[in-house]
Amino acid sequence: MDRRDFLIGGLTVGAGAVAFARCGGAPVPVAPEDPAAPADGSWESIRAEFALDPALVPMSSFFLASHPRPVREAIERHRRALDANPYGYIEENIKELEVGVRRAAADYLGVEIDAIAMTDSTTMGLGLFYGGLTLRDGQELLTTEHDHIVTHISLDLRARRGGATVRKIALYDDPAKADATQIAERLAAAITPATRVVAVTWVHSGTGVKLPIPALAEVVARANRDRAEADRALLVVDGVHGLGIEDVTLEALGCDAFIAGCHKWIFGPRGTGVIWARPHAWAATTPTICTFDPFWRPEPLDKLPPAAWMTPGGFHSFEHRWALPPAFALHQQIGKPRVAARIHELNRRCKEGLAKLPRVRVRTPMADDLSAGIICFEVDGLTPEQVVTKLHDRKIVASVTPPFYTPPYARLAPSLVTLEADVDRAVAAVAEL
Repeated sequence: MDRRDFLIGGLTVGAGAVAFARCGGAPVPVAPEDPAAPADGSWESIRAEFALDPALVPMSSFFLASHPRPVREAIERHRRALDANPYGYIEENIKELEVGVRRAAADYLGVEIDAIAMTDSTTMGLGLFYGGLTLRDGQELLTTEHDHIVTHISLDLRARRGGATVRKIALYDDPAKADATQIAERLAAAITPATRVVAVTWVHSGTGVKLPIPALAEVVARANRDRAEADRALLVVDGVHGLGIEDVTLEALGCDAFIAGCHKWIFGPRGTGVIWARPHAWAATTPTICTFDPFWRPEPLDKLPPAAWMTPGGFHSFEHRWALPPAFALHQQIGKPRVAARIHELNRRCKEGLAKLPRVRVRTPMADDLSAGIICFEVDGLTPEQVVTKLHDRKIVASVTPPFYTPPYARLAPSLVTLEADVDRAVAAVAEL
């Protein structure tokens, strides 16, 4: 049996069932995909699902997630099975597990399963999508001054290969005074006939500003009205700091492509991410890494969906990728509307508390429609690094914006692992600085 035949010919089993590998008959258990939600559904019980240090106030969970119990347990089940019989476990289960991961992501995002490509991070997803763009000489990649360095470098690397230039614009001047109408107007004024890609970030990690993506999608749609397909401006969104917070489907968001890691707000396994795109956006880019999907998909190569081609092959940390469904399931069981309401409620509480302190200036908008889960602020007389160090001394896990952002800010980020008492303790700690 060759490698392709063994991978697509394995027996498919139901979640929680036990398969027997063809190599030696050793049991190869499949991890359940739908773990039970915390017993009483309270925020305290949800917080208890995480193995976080109880002495610390977690205010930087957006950086890299702690795994909740269902994810930890799924990782461990997959790890044990792979350690016991890697050949047999993959042979028997790869199709079901790969499909299960993509189905969980698609159900959460409200899209078709074969429109989802799997990656290891936002960075990988952006690099794959932007790096594979087909561009003509003179076309432009339009982005913003507020975007993460990963977007800027990914676009620059593609432009260096010829065929395009990169241009950056400011969508707002003072983040605290960001205005949805002004943001849309600035984007509309910046798009030219040469603009092929509009590369933006849903929630800016350097300011906490959340862009009104549906309004920007309307701006791009108006610019595309009389354009040929090869000239359409594509709205591509780095969505990592909105995924796991906002109660929205990708169809409602309105973008052409959406790229995000799943190991931040969604609390997925470390080293997981997704790319989603509409058919015309998939058609605008090409893969750079060979896919392994043909090893388990029965259709011929020329019938594979674009998302399959854009899922990098090779052997991955499969125990992490295949443990992603419980993270989406946890959010679905809590309820996306309830998750969104909770995170916004905690962030309002934190911003309002900080705004009352005489030496503190909150740089993130107060309004929910222009902010999400990251709060940037300054304390008069202290650098952001000094603020964060002093907060760490008080067991508050705060963070500083990365050095490629100017100016730098201190950050607090209430999330599902944060309780009201944590928010109040953090604000009180800032007041003591």
